Amino acid sequence: MHGGWCWRSVADVLTTRGHRVLTPTLTGQGERAHLCTPEVGVETHVHDLLGVLAFEGLHDVHLVCHSYAGTLAGPVVHESGRIARVTFLGAFVVEPGECLLDVEPPATAARYRALAAESGDGWRVPASPIFLDQWGVTEPLARDWVGIRLTDFPLRCATDPVSYPPDTLDRIPCAYVRHTEPSLPSLDLAYARARVSGWVVRDLAAGHDMMVTAPGATADLLHELDATT
Repeated sequence: MHGGWCWRSVADVLTTRGHRVLTPTLTGQGERAHLCTPEVGVETHVHDLLGVLAFEGLHDVHLVCHSYAGTLAGPVVHESGRIARVTFLGAFVVEPGECLLDVEPPATAARYRALAAESGDGWRVPASPIFLDQWGVTEPLARDWVGIRLTDFPLRCATDPVSYPPDTLDRIPCAYVRHTEPSLPSLDLAYARARVSGWVVRDLAAGHDMMVTAPGATADLLHELDATT
């Protein structure tokens, strides 16, 4: 339900520290909301990122995946050959053959399906400021800034299984950042998988929209991880 716009402050800080930062918006989201259709799915978004990597001529990339975008990490790493490290920033960790709703708590998965069926023409989860509460966006100005920019999310992105070789992420350094104020129970499985895999793990005292509510701390942590993983 976000776009590249939400990374503005984080990108500004990282740029001043010498990083080249790109914040692509996935098809159907943000300023590309007019492209949201029932056909948009995980493969669409994988190709979005592959296109950015190819056309920008990028190599040795530190890929930062937030929330749903964690489902794209394995396929993008495998298909591009351009990723040097991945940070899952409050992101889902989805194994080959799984979809996003497979790793959500059953009640949450059922709620998203119901929202799509009842209010989203059967194929999209309608954007709503209600999500700001579970994401820990409480400050009024931040709620106003984010709330009006949220975009409907194609249900297919949550139901398409991912495909990539099982050892793909074992071949590069990976890190997982867990947000704690508040935490998000839906991500408990992802955090557990990161620990089992031996990834670097860090905690960040922020909510799910940490790039909005704690951009400085988020940028500091990404800068640190870039140097250590």
